[in-house]
Amino acid sequence: MKETLLHTPEGVRDIYGDECRQRNQLLRNIHHVLHLYSYHDIETPSFEYFNIFNMEKGSAHSNEMYKFFDRNNNTLVLRPDFTPSVARCVSKYYVEEELPIRLCYEGLTYRNVLRHQGKRNETMQIGCELINDDSSAADAEMISCVIDALKASGLKEFQVVIGQVEYFKGLMEEAGASPEEENTIRDFIQARNFFGLSEYADQLDIPTNVRDALRSFDRLFGGPEALTLAAGYTGNRRAEEAIERLRKVYAAVSYYGHEKYISIDLGMLNDYDYYTGIVFSGYTYGTGDAIARGGRYNTLLQQFGKNAPSIGFAIVLDELMTALSGQQILPDSPVDRVLVIYPIENQEPAVMLGKRLREADVKTELIRKSTRHALTEYLSYADRNRVKTVYFFLSNDKVLVSDRLKKTEKEVNFIDIKEEDF
Repeated sequence: MKETLLHTPEGVRDIYGDECRQRNQLLRNIHHVLHLYSYHDIETPSFEYFNIFNMEKGSAHSNEMYKFFDRNNNTLVLRPDFTPSVARCVSKYYVEEELPIRLCYEGLTYRNVLRHQGKRNETMQIGCELINDDSSAADAEMISCVIDALKASGLKEFQVVIGQVEYFKGLMEEAGASPEEENTIRDFIQARNFFGLSEYADQLDIPTNVRDALRSFDRLFGGPEALTLAAGYTGNRRAEEAIERLRKVYAAVSYYGHEKYISIDLGMLNDYDYYTGIVFSGYTYGTGDAIARGGRYNTLLQQFGKNAPSIGFAIVLDELMTALSGQQILPDSPVDRVLVIYPIENQEPAVMLGKRLREADVKTELIRKSTRHALTEYLSYADRNRVKTVYFFLSNDKVLVSDRLKKTEKEVNFIDIKEEDF
């Protein structure tokens, strides 16, 4: 029984020590970028009513959600996704606002995924949403924001792949495809099974240009040349507008100087029905899944009562941490803490020093020395816990100062310790 109490349920785990420090530092670095883009923090509940996330809202499948009941028998779920929660919040508190709303968040999401997929059920996400702006400039800014956020994480080699679901929808409209045919084609594309897609397209009674487009989806990838190729396969206005929108977005992202980080893939569709235009995902070495996902969802807020175009993204911190670890570029928290050790008879000046250190905004730990532990044990403890300086009281007047970075020691008079020494 005691052994069972030490374990976590399947799909979740403890995060502690260096990993916890690195993760928190990573969150701070990314959050700083979101604030530089003038996004304002928002916090939504960890659990909400089931209908906030049901498939009409385009979020997770019901069997992926953690569901439970309140005392009034309402079905509640742990949030599997932040976007519907933010959409509900904006529709409630910003219903009259017509100019851009910029909101950012960080927190845990919960998915009851199948076993043996190598994924955790509890994941940390950080992201933002831009509401009331339907421009291509907003699309480009969101992509540039995710690029700057990934750069702030320490990544140097990554790609943000951009798609446009309206191009695919326009092709299906031009083909006159049934819902069943459209879903089958979409499944082939998402599975990257282009041989199967080509064979299936040959069986359909569709215009030749659409069939040629489906046969060429494996080539609708790269830079602006992919857009030129895609445009040649369609005369559908919806698809043509999607191509033109991507041209504008690509040009605007280049104004930020980020073109080396982006590529186009018109075979990128999505798992959520609430995406209505541009979609994008970030990839790098060392992880088998996207480290960031986002896109435009112009119709989602209507389901909560506010007609507002929107775009957003989320960075999956667990995937990003895995990639950074594999590339050996995890952020390191600063060694900036101080340890004050004192025998009981020197408690008063030690407490005075600790008070002065904290007033100077120095992270300070006070430990009354035990006769059971030698000073060398405390110094090893300091090194394990990223302590910069150790102050050991030899008497009320004399202090041994040990610089753990420079590996130097010196005796000083207590009254001679100045704030600039901290």
